[in-house]
Amino acid sequence: MSLSKINLLSDNPNPLVVNNFIGGNFVKSSKYLDSYDPSTGEVWAQIPDSDSDEVDEAVRHAKNAFPMWSNKTAAERAKFLIKMAESIEENIEILASAESRDQGKPVALARRMDIPRAALNFRAFAESICHHLNISNGIPEMGCMNYTVRKPVGVAALISPWNLPLYLLTFKIAPALASGNCVVCKPSEVTSVTAWMLCKLAKDVGLPDGVLNMVFGTGIKAGEALINHKDVNVISFTGSTNVGRHIGQVAAKSIKKVSLELGGKNAGIILDDADLSKVIPATINSCFLNQGEICLCTSRIFVQRPIFEEFVQRLVQETKNLKVGPPTEDVFMGPLVSQAHLEKVKSYIDIARKDGATILCGETVDELSLAAPHNQGYFIRPTIITGLPDSSACMQEEIFGPVVCVSPFDAEDEVIERANNVKYGLCSAVWGQSGERLLRVAHKLHVGTVWINCWLIRSLDMPFGGMKESGIGREGTSHSLDLYTEETTICYKFQ
Repeated sequence: MSLSKINLLSDNPNPLVVNNFIGGNFVKSSKYLDSYDPSTGEVWAQIPDSDSDEVDEAVRHAKNAFPMWSNKTAAERAKFLIKMAESIEENIEILASAESRDQGKPVALARRMDIPRAALNFRAFAESICHHLNISNGIPEMGCMNYTVRKPVGVAALISPWNLPLYLLTFKIAPALASGNCVVCKPSEVTSVTAWMLCKLAKDVGLPDGVLNMVFGTGIKAGEALINHKDVNVISFTGSTNVGRHIGQVAAKSIKKVSLELGGKNAGIILDDADLSKVIPATINSCFLNQGEICLCTSRIFVQRPIFEEFVQRLVQETKNLKVGPPTEDVFMGPLVSQAHLEKVKSYIDIARKDGATILCGETVDELSLAAPHNQGYFIRPTIITGLPDSSACMQEEIFGPVVCVSPFDAEDEVIERANNVKYGLCSAVWGQSGERLLRVAHKLHVGTVWINCWLIRSLDMPFGGMKESGIGREGTSHSLDLYTEETTICYKFQ
């Protein structure tokens, strides 16, 4: 299975044309949206501007395919997922290049993280599905046996974001298909190319028609039609808290199952016995990897006062050395995903200045020099800010870019209260050497994941999700089954 015929070259005079994938066929749209290369600001692809008619057609095909797909055994479905994983691995170079050009991330990062993780998602859920479907127990004194049967829900609406396009889309597709559901996906209109490529791979591996459908377009048109469709039984969404709140309200009207993985305002807590030689490089990754456009990125750092000055000095020095530039080159950071997002991130830096902050490095402090045509792209230097009160919007709201606010703290109880004093609850990272103190702090943080002396190490067998306005539901090799299946308990009394 090869995607080699797709021309991703920057000198290609014609934009790449993406089409919907419905019922096993690529279907042209009557309208298209321009998709921009973040490193140049130029149109490089055209994406269907789908509406309710195209959504309705995709849902119809998914519904029609559901009896066939759900009646296959878990092992039979798993074989298709393994083929998808292998096909992704065979095409890693072109998928990484497309992801980089579409989203702005360095191609080396896409090659190292995004695309391998997409393959792992298919492989992990394929291998785990047979082990998590049913449970049983007996009641000998009553002559009974209880057991459960998990049944796929039906048609799943999967809506994925622009920051980790293929990575997060496959994290939804794999468990939904493994469980026996058929899916209609709506990727972000900003980053749709690798989702379209995935459909080509699905067709090549022989995935039955209608099992996987892809409708591209905006949330206002295609997304809204999808979540409101009467034949959609379950919704999985990753994105902003405001959109997630709306989806939750829509799902509640018809009692659809729903999973929402939303925003974060994640804290890094540096205790005074932390080894800064290990903390500094890991913290730089946690703040600025993928241009800071990861929901799990650290955006607030609390440093215990005895090491605050040294930590800040070393963090700023190392951050200034980070290379920012075209994502095809050997750089740490590429451009932000869009002009609108660049303006949003810069607006928070303006807020910080008005709130009396000190900008230690990055935007407004360090010059960014790029050669044409990349000087027209959506670039910004990683930015470190100090001197903000916890009430500042920069300390309370999700910026979702390479901007981090650093503050000192004195006591353990103080930092726990301050870290928890936001509306989000996705993740945190705690650094130090005293195991007792590290665990004491970790257990008091109101978040879905706490990393101790590390960051972004994830096992698919562990539950993933957030608290408070960071979402509802948990996902993982066993936990995703709660979303994509319904469970029936059968009690059999022996005669």
